[in-house]
Amino acid sequence: MLHFEDAILNVSLLWALTVPHEFAHAWAADRRGDDTPRRDGRLTLNPLAHVDWIGTVLLPAVTSLFGGGFLGWGRAVRTSPWKLRGGANGLALVALAGPASNIVFALVLGGGAALTAGAAPRVSELAAHALWLSVFLAIFNLLPVPPLDGSKLLLAARLPARAYEELARFGFLLILVAMTSTGLGRWMSNASFSVARGILGLFLA
Repeated sequence: MLHFEDAILNVSLLWALTVPHEFAHAWAADRRGDDTPRRDGRLTLNPLAHVDWIGTVLLPAVTSLFGGGFLGWGRAVRTSPWKLRGGANGLALVALAGPASNIVFALVLGGGAALTAGAAPRVSELAAHALWLSVFLAIFNLLPVPPLDGSKLLLAARLPARAYEELARFGFLLILVAMTSTGLGRWMSNASFSVARGILGLFLA
């Protein structure tokens, strides 16, 4: 069975949620002295500046269409680490800005879902789904595997650059195997639902 509605919804929401995520990376890098994102045109909320046509559209559409879970990403923000104040620690702060923006956006969506629960239940349901997805993206991106944001914490913890580069060579494969062959994806989904329920509870109490 093909899940056309899920595919359209997930692609649309992922695209919308990657915009503040990638903008947050660009903004944090700019604030810490790296003008690379600004010169690349990434210091903007224009959705076209942050789309990765494979990761933001094609892959999530295919995985959602066939009911195989959900996997996707936005176009990575390019940085120049030698320009960043704080070195590896500065790079970690830039990386964490993305997941942090997803949590902030999740709070906004939680408020929207609560406010529209009575007057517009369909809108409230959509906001609640986007809330879950925003939390899921934050958790997913914190995995300490390149190229995900959490991997920059390894550099801040002084993992040798050579070891990081070797890990990065197989990063995408490791993520794919972990998401499809272990319980990691289910755990992240359940954890996201728990956090999403907690956020909704803040506004519905």
